Formats: sequence, structure tokens, C-alpha cells
Amino acid sequence: MDHEYILELRNITKTFPGVRALDNVNFTLKKGEIHALLGENGAGKSTFIKVITGVHHADSGAMYLDGNEVHFRTPVDAQKAGIAAIYQHVTCYPDLSVAENMFIGHELLKSRIKRLDWKRMYAEADQWLSKMHANFNSKAEMGTLSVAQQQLVEIAKALSMNARIIIMDEPTAALTRHESEELYEITEKLRDTGHSVIFISHRMEDMERLANRVTVFRDAKYINCWDVKDVTRSDLIKAMVGREITQMFPKKKVPVGDAVLEVSHLSRTGYFKDVSFCVHKGEILALTGLVGAGRTEVCEAIYGVTQFDEGSVKLNGREVHFCHPSEAIAAGFALLPEDRQKEGLVLQWELSKNITLPSLDIIKKHGFLDVKKENSIAGRLCSELTVKTPSIFESAASLSGGNQQKVVVAKLLTKPVHIVVLDEPTKGVDVGAKTAIYEIMGNLAAKGYAIILISSEMPEVLGISDRIIVMKDGRVTGELITADTNQNEILDAAMVKETVKR
Repeated sequence: MDHEYILELRNITKTFPGVRALDNVNFTLKKGEIHALLGENGAGKSTFIKVITGVHHADSGAMYLDGNEVHFRTPVDAQKAGIAAIYQHVTCYPDLSVAENMFIGHELLKSRIKRLDWKRMYAEADQWLSKMHANFNSKAEMGTLSVAQQQLVEIAKALSMNARIIIMDEPTAALTRHESEELYEITEKLRDTGHSVIFISHRMEDMERLANRVTVFRDAKYINCWDVKDVTRSDLIKAMVGREITQMFPKKKVPVGDAVLEVSHLSRTGYFKDVSFCVHKGEILALTGLVGAGRTEVCEAIYGVTQFDEGSVKLNGREVHFCHPSEAIAAGFALLPEDRQKEGLVLQWELSKNITLPSLDIIKKHGFLDVKKENSIAGRLCSELTVKTPSIFESAASLSGGNQQKVVVAKLLTKPVHIVVLDEPTKGVDVGAKTAIYEIMGNLAAKGYAIILISSEMPEVLGISDRIIVMKDGRVTGELITADTNQNEILDAAMVKETVKR
């Protein structure tokens, strides 16, 4: 008997100590459907996926597969039932081959001698990669692949395990526009061959481009489910955040002061060449361009993570050359890294320790850590930046992505700062958290901070910055006044050889 839904969850509730992660939520998935799941960070999406895949067990409620109630005790049970999940941060063994990664846990054996059948595994892996139109083979080392290619391997692995339901958790967050388009095409092929896809994303364009239906969670509760053609973007944003966001980019008008940072003819062999720009007090300067343009590399060289070969850097009129980030921090330079989890936080540590890590020299007392002062600073900054957490003693790993990003910003503000560099600060966070981060940036500019925003998001660049520096292949190809330009001009500058000034 055919059932309308291949997967159905009814009244699912899951509670952790002190936190209700899911509160009586519902969800349905049809065969051959791409169903988008939206919600702010902390809405319960990740916990919901872990219930489906057998990582967590619901406290109450029921799950049905093909109309039959199922109880997955382990992730292996979910895999055997044809459910696979692909996460934003691909978990793999980087030193092993693609084929080895694909068949871990379900290796193919020679029937008689019960030894690994390498020839068959490599051949089958190549067949699946061919169906995905991959430009690499099964013997490639996993660690040499891009994020997009690693996700391709995960999809091929899911198909090799006969997955009928594929869950994609923020798959486009770390992809370029071209890579995202390739993923869209693969996802549509999965749908057209009868697979069902749950697509979790913060990007409205993902949902609009792919999904048949969309479900919204908010504060661990199910809000509603719509056909994509019957709902507007503003309706979805209101459903996600619980209010209308009248101003996505709360940019304040701030008088621009003297130059704080002056970069002149900066070069690093193999990374960037002859880069010059300046940023002023109270100004938000955007560095943009296609992925690989050299934006992050320039700022890391200024900050002392790497070293530049030629050129000069002046901070408040004084020439500086930082050999180590600690020197930059002492001089009032702050950098928010692109990968907050690997480079911005110690995930196992509590928030108070993470926030005060750069400022241990000012919270020590007679050679010992002044815990009272540490907690006071952390508590104040968490309050000012509206970090959603039960207490400052929670681990950073327990927070949603948007709140983790706020904690990294808080780290930057524990010491006197002149200039703040924010590298892709809203990557992988929801629309509500984005607006909060933009407001923080506006407040910092109003206090006289000079801000450099590294971003690939054109609406973000145009909505929050005062000036725009465009880079391509390690060179500056455009310098534009935000109020006098548009997205097409920025993209033109990102793809031309001549420098564009406006």
C-alpha cells in the first residue's frame, strides 16, 4: 500500500538537562520531494535531524517510515532503513582515499576468503562518482579535495548505501556560487530519480531554487508548513524570528574620521600583489571578490598570522609590522576568523574562558587569574551582544552558530581596540542572527572603531558598508563608494583586469 509520506514525525519532544530542544514538533516528507527546513540557530533543526538519524531518541512522539512506526536505537538502524545525512562540516578521514571513506562501515568482502575486495570497492566508487559527474577518481586522497568535492563523496556514499532519504544540513554554506549551482543540479537529479531530500539552509535562495515545500521551526516548536509557491520571503522571515524585520541592514550614519589603517603596495609572493587601501575611524570598509581573490590572506599578513614581502602598513600614522598576532592585539587590532569553530573558539571551554582568553594580562591578580573579574567581563559582554545562553559557564559547543559568532565578537572587545576585521561574520548563521551582527557592526562604527568586512555576500556588502574594495587574483581591481554603486558593478570589478574607481 502506497502512503502519502515516506517519512512522518508526529509530536516529537526532546529535552536535555535544562533545555527543551524540541517541543511537540511535526514534519512530513513525500517521495521524490525536496523539503526545505528553515529556522534560526537554536530552533531545534540539528536535534531534529539527530532524532531522524538515530543519534538521539525522542522523549515522546512517533516516527513513521512508509506508514510504519519505527524506533531507531542507533545511527546504523537509520542507515539500514535508507536514511543518510550530509553535514556542513564533512567528517572524513583526510589521509584515506575517496573509496576508503565511501565504504567505511559497509566494506565489500570477497565471498570465499572474507578479505576486503579493493578492486570492487574502487570500481563501484568510480561508478558512483561518474554518476555525480565528479572530476576526480576514487583513489584521490580525501584531504586534497575541496569542501564541494567532499560533499559529493558524501552523496555518493549515501547512494552506495541505498539511501532513499538524504538529509543535507547547510550544504551550501561553504560553497562558491558556481559550486552551489552544481549542488543544486545534483540535488534535483536525486529528486527526479525518486529520492527524498530534506534540505536545511539559512539561505532563502536555496529554498526558492530547490524546494517543493518548506517547514519552519522557531524556539524548538513547529510553526507551519507551506508550498514554496504559496509563501513569500517576508512571511518566512517573520515565521522564523517571530517578528517582522523592517530593516535588514541597520546601518547608522556615522561621521568618518582620520585614517586608522593605511596599507601601501603590500605584496606576498604567490598570494597577493601591490595591494593598497585605507580605512578610517567610524567607517565600514568591505573587502569583496570571488573566492580565492586574496582578501583573507591580505588581512592575515597585516595581522601577523603570515608575513608580507613588500609594502608597508601604518596604524594611526605609525608604521607597524606585526611578527605575531599577539603584537597586533596589543596594538589594538582585532581579527574575527572565517572559521569560528576551528580558529575562533575553544569549543569545550565555557564562555567566560573563551571571551577573556585574549586579555589574560588584564584579568590577572598577583600572578593568578582573577575569576571574579573574568566572569564580570564575560557577563557584561554577553549581555551587550545579546548572547542567548543559560549562563556564561556553558560550553561554547552548546551554543547555536549565531551565538558562537557573537562570543567571538565579544573576545575582540575585551581590550582597547582601534580596528576590527570581520572575515565572513554571517556565514552559516540565520537571518535573525545576521541582523544582530549587523547592528553590532553599526554600534562599533558609531563608537569610532574602524571596521573591515570581508564578505562574498553582495546584499551584505551593499547594505552595511561605506566603501568597497574589490579584489581578483590577489590584486585590487575596484574601489567603489557603496552609495554610488550596485551589484553588477561590483561583479564587473571582480572579473576584470583593470582597476575600477568610482
